[in-house]
Amino acid sequence: MSTLFQPFKLKDVSLRNRIAIPPMCQYMATDGVVNDWHRVHYPALARGGAGLVIVEATAVSPEGRITPGCTGLWNDTQAEALAPIAASIKAAGAVPGIQLAHAGRKASANRPWEGDDHIAESDSRGWPTIAPSAVAFGANLPKVPRAMTLDDIARVRADFVAAARRARDAGFEWLELHFAHGYLGQSFFSVHSNQRDDAYGGNFDNRSRFLLETLAAVREVWPENLPLTARFGVIEYDGRDKETLAESIELARNFKRNGLDLLSVSVGFSTPQAEVPWAPAFLAPVAAQVRQQATLPVASAWGIDTPQLAESTVANGQLDLVMIGRAHLANPHWPMQAARALNVDRPTWVLPAPYAHWLERYHTS
Repeated sequence: MSTLFQPFKLKDVSLRNRIAIPPMCQYMATDGVVNDWHRVHYPALARGGAGLVIVEATAVSPEGRITPGCTGLWNDTQAEALAPIAASIKAAGAVPGIQLAHAGRKASANRPWEGDDHIAESDSRGWPTIAPSAVAFGANLPKVPRAMTLDDIARVRADFVAAARRARDAGFEWLELHFAHGYLGQSFFSVHSNQRDDAYGGNFDNRSRFLLETLAAVREVWPENLPLTARFGVIEYDGRDKETLAESIELARNFKRNGLDLLSVSVGFSTPQAEVPWAPAFLAPVAAQVRQQATLPVASAWGIDTPQLAESTVANGQLDLVMIGRAHLANPHWPMQAARALNVDRPTWVLPAPYAHWLERYHTS
Protein backbone atom coordinates (compact mmCIF):
# COMPACT_ATOMS: atom_id res chain seq x y z
CA MET A 1 0.00 0.00 0.00
CA SER A 2 1.25 3.48 -0.83
CA THR A 3 2.47 5.42 2.21
CA LEU A 4 1.88 8.68 0.33
CA PHE A 5 -1.85 8.00 0.35
CA GLN A 6 -2.10 7.06 4.01
CA PRO A 7 -3.96 9.58 6.19
CA PHE A 8 -2.05 11.91 8.48
CA LYS A 9 -3.42 13.30 11.74
CA LEU A 10 -1.99 16.27 13.62
CA LYS A 11 -3.85 17.53 16.67
CA ASP A 12 -7.57 17.29 15.77
CA VAL A 13 -6.95 17.73 12.05
CA SER A 14 -6.91 14.74 9.70
CA LEU A 15 -5.46 14.91 6.20
CA ARG A 16 -6.72 12.39 3.64
CA ASN A 17 -3.15 11.74 2.48
CA ARG A 18 0.45 12.96 2.88
CA ILE A 19 0.27 15.32 -0.11
CA ALA A 20 0.30 19.02 0.73
CA ILE A 21 0.31 22.09 -1.48
CA PRO A 22 2.73 24.66 -0.05
CA PRO A 23 2.21 28.43 -0.09
CA MET A 24 2.93 29.78 -3.57
CA CYS A 25 2.66 33.53 -4.03
CA GLN A 26 0.30 34.59 -6.79
CA TYR A 27 0.94 38.36 -6.48
CA MET A 28 -2.60 39.07 -7.69
CA ALA A 29 -4.23 40.81 -4.70
CA THR A 30 -5.23 44.47 -4.49
CA ASP A 31 -4.48 46.23 -1.19
CA GLY A 32 -4.03 42.78 0.31
CA VAL A 33 -7.54 41.65 -0.66
CA VAL A 34 -8.05 38.43 -2.61
CA ASN A 35 -10.20 38.41 -5.73
CA ASP A 36 -11.61 36.16 -8.45
CA TRP A 37 -8.16 34.82 -9.28
CA HIS A 38 -7.77 33.38 -5.79
CA ARG A 39 -11.39 32.27 -5.57
CA VAL A 40 -10.83 30.03 -8.60
CA HIS A 41 -7.21 29.05 -7.94
CA TYR A 42 -7.46 27.58 -4.45
CA PRO A 43 -10.58 25.39 -4.70
CA ALA A 44 -9.29 24.09 -8.04
CA LEU A 45 -6.12 22.92 -6.33
CA ALA A 46 -8.11 21.43 -3.44
CA ARG A 47 -10.35 19.46 -5.79
CA GLY A 48 -7.21 17.81 -7.17
CA GLY A 49 -6.97 15.54 -4.14
CA ALA A 50 -4.22 16.92 -1.88
CA GLY A 51 -4.77 16.56 1.84
CA LEU A 52 -3.69 20.11 2.70
CA VAL A 53 -3.75 23.39 0.76
CA ILE A 54 -1.86 26.31 2.32
CA VAL A 55 -2.77 29.78 1.07
CA GLU A 56 0.17 31.88 -0.08
CA ALA A 57 2.37 34.13 2.07
CA THR A 58 -0.12 36.56 3.60
CA ALA A 59 1.33 39.73 5.08
CA VAL A 60 0.58 40.68 8.67
CA SER A 61 1.05 44.39 7.86
CA PRO A 62 1.28 46.55 4.72
CA GLU A 63 5.04 46.92 5.13
CA GLY A 64 5.34 43.11 5.36
CA ARG A 65 4.25 42.45 1.77
CA ILE A 66 6.82 41.21 -0.69
CA THR A 67 5.08 43.06 -3.53
CA PRO A 68 2.04 45.33 -3.85
CA GLY A 69 0.17 42.26 -5.14
CA CYS A 70 0.57 40.17 -1.98
CA THR A 71 -2.39 39.04 0.10
CA GLY A 72 -2.81 40.46 3.59
CA LEU A 73 -4.53 39.87 6.92
CA TRP A 74 -3.98 43.18 8.66
CA ASN A 75 -7.64 44.21 8.49
CA ASP A 76 -11.10 42.69 8.67
CA THR A 77 -11.93 43.39 5.01
CA GLN A 78 -9.11 41.08 3.97
CA ALA A 79 -10.25 38.43 6.44
CA GLU A 80 -13.82 38.57 5.16
CA ALA A 81 -12.58 38.02 1.61
CA LEU A 82 -10.44 35.05 2.66
CA ALA A 83 -13.19 33.25 4.58
CA PRO A 84 -14.97 31.90 1.46
CA ILE A 85 -11.64 30.59 0.18
CA ALA A 86 -11.04 28.65 3.39
CA ALA A 87 -14.57 27.27 3.12
CA SER A 88 -14.11 26.30 -0.53
CA ILE A 89 -10.88 24.43 0.19
CA LYS A 90 -12.58 22.51 2.98
CA ALA A 91 -15.65 21.78 0.85
CA ALA A 92 -13.33 20.20 -1.73
CA GLY A 93 -12.01 17.76 0.87
CA ALA A 94 -8.69 19.38 1.79
CA VAL A 95 -7.67 21.06 5.03
CA PRO A 96 -7.44 24.85 4.59
CA GLY A 97 -4.17 26.35 5.75
CA ILE A 98 -2.61 29.78 5.49
CA GLN A 99 0.91 31.16 5.84
CA LEU A 100 1.46 34.41 7.76
CA ALA A 101 4.47 36.43 6.72
CA HIS A 102 6.52 39.60 6.99
CA ALA A 103 9.02 40.14 4.19
CA GLY A 104 11.41 42.37 6.14
CA ARG A 105 14.25 43.69 3.98
CA LYS A 106 12.96 41.81 0.92
CA ALA A 107 9.69 43.78 0.95
CA SER A 108 8.66 46.55 -1.45
CA ALA A 109 9.64 44.54 -4.51
CA ASN A 110 8.30 44.20 -8.02
CA ARG A 111 6.54 41.01 -9.05
CA PRO A 112 9.07 38.36 -10.14
CA TRP A 113 7.95 38.60 -13.77
CA GLU A 114 8.13 42.41 -13.65
CA GLY A 115 11.72 42.73 -12.46
CA ASP A 116 12.02 40.75 -9.21
CA ASP A 117 13.85 43.73 -7.74
CA HIS A 118 13.17 46.50 -5.27
CA ILE A 119 10.66 49.10 -6.39
CA ALA A 120 12.50 52.33 -7.22
CA GLU A 121 12.57 55.01 -4.54
CA SER A 122 10.83 57.39 -6.95
CA ASP A 123 7.94 54.95 -7.48
CA SER A 124 4.92 55.68 -5.26
CA ARG A 125 4.04 51.97 -5.15
CA GLY A 126 6.98 51.28 -2.86
CA TRP A 127 7.43 51.73 0.89
CA PRO A 128 10.20 51.85 3.53
CA THR A 129 11.44 48.45 4.70
CA ILE A 130 12.50 47.25 8.15
CA ALA A 131 14.81 44.50 9.35
CA PRO A 132 16.82 43.50 12.43
CA SER A 133 19.73 45.60 11.15
CA ALA A 134 20.29 48.22 8.46
CA VAL A 135 21.86 45.66 6.12
CA ALA A 136 20.62 45.20 2.56
CA PHE A 137 20.18 41.73 1.07
CA GLY A 138 22.12 42.84 -2.00
CA ALA A 139 22.07 41.69 -5.63
CA ASN A 140 18.63 42.49 -7.06
CA LEU A 141 17.40 43.71 -3.65
CA PRO A 142 19.80 46.54 -2.73
CA LYS A 143 17.47 48.69 -0.62
CA VAL A 144 18.86 49.33 2.87
CA PRO A 145 16.18 48.67 5.51
CA ARG A 146 15.70 50.64 8.70
CA ALA A 147 16.92 48.79 11.78
CA MET A 148 13.97 47.86 13.97
CA THR A 149 13.52 49.43 17.38
CA LEU A 150 12.20 47.44 20.33
CA ASP A 151 8.84 49.09 19.70
CA ASP A 152 8.95 47.87 16.10
CA ILE A 153 9.64 44.33 17.28
CA ALA A 154 6.71 44.44 19.70
CA ARG A 155 4.43 45.88 17.02
CA VAL A 156 5.28 43.22 14.43
CA ARG A 157 4.83 40.47 16.99
CA ALA A 158 1.39 41.90 17.76
CA ASP A 159 0.66 42.02 14.02
CA PHE A 160 1.31 38.28 13.77
CA VAL A 161 -1.03 37.68 16.68
CA ALA A 162 -3.80 39.83 15.18
CA ALA A 163 -3.43 38.09 11.81
CA ALA A 164 -3.57 34.67 13.49
CA ARG A 165 -6.85 35.63 15.16
CA ARG A 166 -8.28 36.70 11.80
CA ALA A 167 -7.09 33.48 10.17
CA ARG A 168 -8.75 31.47 12.93
CA ASP A 169 -12.02 33.36 12.61
CA ALA A 170 -11.94 33.06 8.80
CA GLY A 171 -12.04 29.28 9.10
CA PHE A 172 -8.45 28.23 8.49
CA GLU A 173 -7.47 25.06 10.35
CA TRP A 174 -3.72 24.96 9.76
CA LEU A 175 -1.41 27.91 10.44
CA GLU A 176 2.12 28.32 9.12
CA LEU A 177 4.46 31.08 10.27
CA HIS A 178 6.89 32.12 7.54
CA PHE A 179 10.27 32.15 9.24
CA ALA A 180 12.22 31.24 6.07
CA HIS A 181 13.65 32.54 2.79
CA GLY A 182 15.45 35.61 4.06
CA TYR A 183 12.26 37.31 5.21
CA LEU A 184 11.91 38.92 8.61
CA GLY A 185 11.92 35.86 10.87
CA GLN A 186 14.86 34.29 9.06
CA SER A 187 16.67 37.64 9.11
CA PHE A 188 16.62 37.72 12.89
CA PHE A 189 18.20 34.26 13.05
CA SER A 190 20.77 34.69 10.29
CA VAL A 191 24.27 35.99 10.96
CA HIS A 192 24.18 37.44 7.44
CA SER A 193 21.45 39.93 8.33
CA ASN A 194 21.41 40.34 12.12
CA GLN A 195 24.14 42.62 13.45
CA ARG A 196 22.31 43.76 16.57
CA ASP A 197 24.09 44.05 19.91
CA ASP A 198 21.01 43.92 22.13
CA ALA A 199 18.78 41.07 23.34
CA TYR A 200 17.76 40.29 19.74
CA GLY A 201 21.21 39.83 18.21
CA GLY A 202 24.59 38.25 18.67
CA ASN A 203 24.51 34.78 20.18
CA PHE A 204 22.19 31.89 19.34
CA ASP A 205 19.68 32.63 22.11
CA ASN A 206 19.35 36.26 21.13
CA ARG A 207 19.04 35.57 17.41
CA SER A 208 16.30 33.03 18.22
CA ARG A 209 14.37 35.38 20.49
CA PHE A 210 12.09 37.10 17.95
CA LEU A 211 11.03 33.80 16.41
CA LEU A 212 10.35 32.11 19.74
CA GLU A 213 8.51 35.11 21.19
CA THR A 214 6.36 35.42 18.06
CA LEU A 215 5.56 31.71 18.08
CA ALA A 216 4.64 31.81 21.77
CA ALA A 217 2.42 34.86 21.28
CA VAL A 218 0.59 33.26 18.36
CA ARG A 219 0.23 30.03 20.32
CA GLU A 220 -1.79 31.96 22.90
CA VAL A 221 -4.51 32.84 20.37
CA TRP A 222 -4.37 29.92 17.94
CA PRO A 223 -6.68 27.04 19.01
CA GLU A 224 -4.80 24.34 20.87
CA ASN A 225 -6.54 21.60 18.87
CA LEU A 226 -5.38 22.96 15.50
CA PRO A 227 -1.87 22.61 14.03
CA LEU A 228 0.52 25.50 14.48
CA THR A 229 3.47 25.10 12.12
CA ALA A 230 6.34 27.12 10.69
CA ARG A 231 8.48 27.19 7.57
CA PHE A 232 12.11 27.75 8.44
CA GLY A 233 15.39 27.76 6.53
CA VAL A 234 17.58 25.34 8.47
CA ILE A 235 20.58 25.63 6.14
CA GLU A 236 22.06 28.37 3.95
CA TYR A 237 24.63 26.61 1.74
CA ASP A 238 27.01 29.45 2.51
CA GLY A 239 30.06 27.50 3.66
CA ARG A 240 29.05 27.22 7.32
CA ASP A 241 26.34 24.60 6.91
CA LYS A 242 27.36 22.32 9.77
CA GLU A 243 27.13 25.13 12.32
CA THR A 244 23.91 26.56 10.87
CA LEU A 245 22.16 23.18 10.76
CA ALA A 246 23.19 22.37 14.34
CA GLU A 247 21.81 25.71 15.54
CA SER A 248 18.65 25.22 13.47
CA ILE A 249 17.99 21.80 15.00
CA GLU A 250 18.39 23.29 18.47
CA LEU A 251 15.96 26.05 17.50
CA ALA A 252 13.54 23.40 16.23
CA ARG A 253 13.67 21.75 19.65
CA ASN A 254 12.85 25.12 21.19
CA PHE A 255 10.04 25.62 18.68
CA LYS A 256 8.57 22.34 19.87
CA ARG A 257 8.82 23.43 23.51
CA ASN A 258 6.99 26.64 22.60
CA GLY A 259 4.10 24.79 21.01
CA LEU A 260 5.08 24.15 17.38
CA ASP A 261 3.46 21.04 15.93
CA LEU A 262 5.35 20.60 12.61
CA LEU A 263 8.26 22.24 10.82
CA SER A 264 8.36 22.77 7.08
CA VAL A 265 12.09 22.50 6.34
CA SER A 266 13.52 24.89 3.78
CA VAL A 267 16.59 26.94 2.82
CA GLY A 268 17.49 30.24 4.48
CA PHE A 269 18.08 32.30 1.31
CA SER A 270 19.70 34.96 3.51
CA THR A 271 22.59 35.77 1.20
CA PRO A 272 22.88 36.04 -2.58
CA GLN A 273 26.27 34.32 -2.30
CA ALA A 274 24.68 31.00 -1.30
CA GLU A 275 25.39 28.01 -3.54
CA VAL A 276 22.25 25.90 -3.27
CA PRO A 277 22.81 22.34 -4.59
CA TRP A 278 19.60 22.16 -6.60
CA ALA A 279 18.62 18.54 -7.22
CA PRO A 280 15.52 16.35 -6.83
CA ALA A 281 14.49 16.15 -3.15
CA PHE A 282 17.84 17.61 -2.08
CA LEU A 283 16.41 18.76 1.26
CA ALA A 284 14.86 15.42 2.23
CA PRO A 285 17.99 14.10 4.02
CA VAL A 286 18.33 17.45 5.83
CA ALA A 287 14.68 17.32 6.90
CA ALA A 288 15.21 13.77 8.13
CA GLN A 289 17.97 15.01 10.46
CA VAL A 290 15.64 17.66 11.86
CA ARG A 291 12.85 15.10 12.27
CA GLN A 292 15.08 12.66 14.11
CA GLN A 293 17.07 15.02 16.28
CA ALA A 294 14.28 17.46 17.18
CA THR A 295 11.62 14.71 17.40
CA LEU A 296 9.25 16.94 15.46
CA PRO A 297 7.10 16.08 12.43
CA VAL A 298 8.49 17.65 9.26
CA ALA A 299 7.52 18.53 5.72
CA SER A 300 9.57 19.83 2.84
CA ALA A 301 9.32 20.94 -0.76
CA TRP A 302 11.90 21.73 -3.48
CA GLY A 303 12.28 19.27 -6.33
CA ILE A 304 9.86 16.59 -5.19
CA ASP A 305 7.90 16.41 -8.42
CA THR A 306 7.52 12.71 -9.23
CA PRO A 307 5.18 10.28 -7.45
CA GLN A 308 8.01 7.82 -6.87
CA LEU A 309 10.19 10.43 -5.18
CA ALA A 310 7.32 11.69 -3.03
CA GLU A 311 6.49 8.13 -2.01
CA SER A 312 10.08 7.32 -1.07
CA THR A 313 10.54 10.36 1.17
CA VAL A 314 7.55 9.29 3.27
CA ALA A 315 8.22 5.56 3.14
CA ASN A 316 11.85 6.08 4.19
CA GLY A 317 10.85 8.20 7.18
CA GLN A 318 12.42 11.40 5.89
CA LEU A 319 9.17 13.39 5.71
CA ASP A 320 5.74 13.22 7.29
CA LEU A 321 4.19 15.41 4.60
CA VAL A 322 5.42 16.13 1.08
CA MET A 323 4.97 19.67 -0.19
CA ILE A 324 4.23 19.45 -3.92
CA GLY A 325 4.21 22.96 -5.39
CA ARG A 326 5.19 23.54 -9.00
CA ALA A 327 3.93 20.12 -10.10
CA HIS A 328 0.45 21.12 -8.91
CA LEU A 329 0.58 24.32 -10.95
CA ALA A 330 1.41 22.23 -14.02
CA ASN A 331 -1.23 19.62 -13.16
CA PRO A 332 -3.80 20.44 -10.45
CA HIS A 333 -4.80 16.75 -10.56
CA TRP A 334 -1.29 15.60 -9.69
CA PRO A 335 -2.57 13.34 -6.87
CA MET A 336 -4.47 11.24 -9.44
CA GLN A 337 -1.30 10.99 -11.52
CA ALA A 338 0.52 9.84 -8.38
CA ALA A 339 -2.21 7.37 -7.45
CA ARG A 340 -1.97 5.75 -10.87
CA ALA A 341 1.82 5.62 -10.79
CA LEU A 342 1.80 4.06 -7.32
CA ASN A 343 -0.91 1.51 -8.18
CA VAL A 344 -3.46 2.86 -5.74
CA ASP A 345 -6.79 1.07 -6.08
CA ARG A 346 -9.34 3.07 -8.12
CA PRO A 347 -6.97 6.03 -8.55
CA THR A 348 -9.48 8.40 -10.13
CA TRP A 349 -11.34 8.52 -6.84
CA VAL A 350 -8.79 10.83 -5.29
CA LEU A 351 -10.79 13.40 -7.28
CA PRO A 352 -14.38 14.49 -6.60
CA ALA A 353 -17.10 12.10 -7.78
CA PRO A 354 -18.20 14.20 -10.79
CA TYR A 355 -14.66 13.80 -12.17
CA ALA A 356 -13.75 10.39 -10.76
CA HIS A 357 -16.80 8.58 -12.12
CA TRP A 358 -16.31 9.60 -15.73
CA LEU A 359 -12.55 9.19 -15.68
CA GLU A 360 -12.91 5.67 -14.31
CA ARG A 361 -15.85 4.60 -16.47
CA TYR A 362 -14.30 5.40 -19.82
CA HIS A 363 -10.64 4.85 -19.00
CA THR A 364 -9.10 2.88 -21.89
CA SER A 365 -5.47 2.42 -20.91
